[in-house]
Amino acid sequence: MPWYTLLVLAVAVERLAELVVARRNAAWTRARAGVEHGRGHYPVMVVLHTGLLAGCLLEPLLADRPFLPVLGWPALALALLAQALRWWCITSLGPYWNTRVIVVPGARLVGRGPYRFLRHPNYVAVVVEGVALPLVHSAWITATLFTLANAALLTVRIHCENAALTRAVPA
Repeated sequence: MPWYTLLVLAVAVERLAELVVARRNAAWTRARAGVEHGRGHYPVMVVLHTGLLAGCLLEPLLADRPFLPVLGWPALALALLAQALRWWCITSLGPYWNTRVIVVPGARLVGRGPYRFLRHPNYVAVVVEGVALPLVHSAWITATLFTLANAALLTVRIHCENAALTRAVPA
């Protein structure tokens, strides 16, 4: 399990890097009269994603979950692909990307990168990672609980983003 622990810690470091980018981008968008929406669900999102990482580490230890190559290797590949998609989203949105919902009134929707194909490709990465990362080490309870809680959160989050974008972005 040491290599899996390193993987989960690497994802945690990646999340910290996201927060650095998000803080910088929040300052940029607020300097352009950006308006934040959905503050109420943000702490829930932080707890949920922190819980995912904790569950990834705790469930294999406490429930003696083995590494099953037939499940673990494909799950690892999906988790890595999810990270690549996440950073493709971040770089495509540039300073408009954030972990919060901050919209600059009058800005146009970004239509490059994965946004050419999907309205919310970052959430594809979140969903895939939420299943794949725990399953790398057979943490199926963590994968299931995160997926169910995340489905509820994403329902709120996507509705919030769509409403904020509809109000702020010209047609």
